[in-house]
Amino acid sequence: MDLQSKETPVPSTENGMITNLLLKESIISEQQLVYAVRIRNKLSTPKTMIDTLLDLGYLTGETLQKTLRNNRVNIRLGDFLVELGYLRESDLKQALGIQVESKSKQRLGEILIDRGFIEERKLLEALSYQLGYPLIELSFVAIDRTLLSVIPLAVCRELEIVPIRREDSFVILALSDPLDQKSHDCARKFLGDKARFVIASKESIRDTLRALERSTNNPVASDENSIIGIINTLLDDAVEEGASDIHIEPMNDRLRVRFRLDGVMHHHKDFPKEIAPQLSTRIKVMAQADIAEKRRHQDGRMLFKSHKHGIDLDLRISIFITIYGEKIVMRLLNNKTSLLDIKEIGMAPRMLEHFIYEAVEVPTGVMIITGPTGSGKTCTLYSCVNYLNDVNTSIITAEDPVEIVIEGISQCSINSKIGVTFEETLRHIVRQDPDIIVLGEIRDHFSAETAIQAALTGHKVLTTFHTEDSIGGLIRLMNMEIEAFLISSTVVCVVAQRLLRRVCPDCAEPYIPTPLDLSRLNVTANDLVGAEFKLGRGCKACRFSGYRGRVGVFELLVMNELVKNAILNKMSSYEIRKISIETSGMVTLIEDGLVKGARGEISLKEIISDLPRLGKPRSLGELRRILGVTR
Repeated sequence: MDLQSKETPVPSTENGMITNLLLKESIISEQQLVYAVRIRNKLSTPKTMIDTLLDLGYLTGETLQKTLRNNRVNIRLGDFLVELGYLRESDLKQALGIQVESKSKQRLGEILIDRGFIEERKLLEALSYQLGYPLIELSFVAIDRTLLSVIPLAVCRELEIVPIRREDSFVILALSDPLDQKSHDCARKFLGDKARFVIASKESIRDTLRALERSTNNPVASDENSIIGIINTLLDDAVEEGASDIHIEPMNDRLRVRFRLDGVMHHHKDFPKEIAPQLSTRIKVMAQADIAEKRRHQDGRMLFKSHKHGIDLDLRISIFITIYGEKIVMRLLNNKTSLLDIKEIGMAPRMLEHFIYEAVEVPTGVMIITGPTGSGKTCTLYSCVNYLNDVNTSIITAEDPVEIVIEGISQCSINSKIGVTFEETLRHIVRQDPDIIVLGEIRDHFSAETAIQAALTGHKVLTTFHTEDSIGGLIRLMNMEIEAFLISSTVVCVVAQRLLRRVCPDCAEPYIPTPLDLSRLNVTANDLVGAEFKLGRGCKACRFSGYRGRVGVFELLVMNELVKNAILNKMSSYEIRKISIETSGMVTLIEDGLVKGARGEISLKEIISDLPRLGKPRSLGELRRILGVTR
């Protein structure tokens, strides 16, 4: 569309004050604004003007922040949040109604946070833009303790402020509510006009004040104890939030800690970079790694007993050398994790029926579960093992490491440091008279050939593989120089899977697919008749992400004669996939995702970004019929 249009922009009252400021500062042009208004009016899902300008690339987040900080916008906080896209207008009206009815006369910001309308970080960010005060992370700021003689600790606790440092003739003060007049009056009382303000979260201010109180009461507190306390707290926090991994990452100016929650990285907190060597050394001691080695990557394992949550954790530790120091990733494995029943892993009724009767219960052959790291392969594998486990069956495993202990089977955890290698373990497994062999992963030609040979001698083999989809698993076996006739005669089933984030049921709202969504999925609106897509608005229950928990999406390929012939003839992945869909009833990952998305379980955004789009999906009605899903 021609951006040089002569049309006049929409009247300023409709633009919003921030948009008018961007126009006045020549950040955007009138022609760009006209085009953005036209695009926004065509959207089926409402968007703010700021979000529209960001999506079109006319504006960047950095430019927006700089412009807002340099130009104080005289606008009410609620309207400011709505225009930035941090808050919906309906939520603002509801919060204002609560404020009117409230007897305690809470501030609007407190109501928005307490009722879950907005995340505290977002509110503080908006206040920082509006008032021009910097937003800081207190956890990695050095505090000048001598300032406690200027503003007593008791006063700091009462008003929740922290004096940070002297800068020229001024004192920098951190506060969580820059609109609180009492804090400003206090600053004037103790500092006159020599106070400068920064904004920090309420939790970080309370943590800092507690730390200052401890250090005041016990100035010779052991550094080692504080480091142990930091590690224990991190692990307890990770368990509490349901994290699968902890990432401790050295950066130029800080030590950043992130948790992987529901498969996605989330920032947890920052520490001063000065504690990185002590933290790294302590973790190395716990993981039995070499504390003197700081130039090479290392691996380790450690056990941690969480007294707070009453569970034992088995942690895999990976230490990776970066330009800023040692990055540490801890994978949390809870040995007492409850096993999922095979009927609860998330497969559609008919797909599950085929999986159990034509793959899991087949007495011999190789069953492969594929997908990238973090796709839930191990969970599905264990559910199958648990289903097959009975007193009449001998099951033996080779895993790296054992993630869930199952009573009644023989599980071996690989430990190359003492000679218990994968290769050595596989050689001994077949001498143990097993009925079922479970290999944690096919990783090379040797393990692939061992699985095939075990199946040829009458064993059932369950294993996992790293490939994009089910057909990719067969192709990769061929690339490992396994003969096509061996693959076709031993592999009985390949399951591909992903874990997508579940739309939070507490804040889910109806979502209408946009034309762009439809084109990216290669479907029409008619293909999705009867769908009820949803999207999470974000609330306290889901940490304002809009998602809570995860949903399995599956692709099941059961090997029939036509598929076996296609493999023997070394057909392309496209041809094998086409034959599988037409003859074995295979439903692809994107198709299973659409069926689950149409029930409001997962968002279209997740489906589009996380599932391979290979070919045109069939209509929703046809897919529901194939999978035995009524809705």
